[in-house]
Amino acid sequence: MGYRVQRVEKIIERELASIIFSEVHNELIKFVSITKVALNKDMSVAMVWYTVLGNDGEIEATKKALEQAKGFLRSELAHRLDLRKTPELRFKYDESLTYGNHINEVIENLKK
Repeated sequence: MGYRVQRVEKIIERELASIIFSEVHNELIKFVSITKVALNKDMSVAMVWYTVLGNDGEIEATKKALEQAKGFLRSELAHRLDLRKTPELRFKYDESLTYGNHINEVIENLKK
């Protein structure tokens, strides 16, 4: 991927985090951390990976809340970005943090 795509990914990541923190009024979404954004080649779709601390029920509720807020987030992003077309947002829970914690637990158990 080109330098421009990588730059736009980082800008989207930063701006989405800012919008979620300052503009969204849903308490579930307030504690979301955007971990990565990946654009497809024509920059029409942005995969947004996120994490949230909580149990499975809270994670599922956050997923639904993000899906409901998708249109608002995209329109706010359009106001902040200088792109011809704002990419469609697709949210995916980032399981790497959970997986990393699991690996740490396994290692700690092996040490004992």
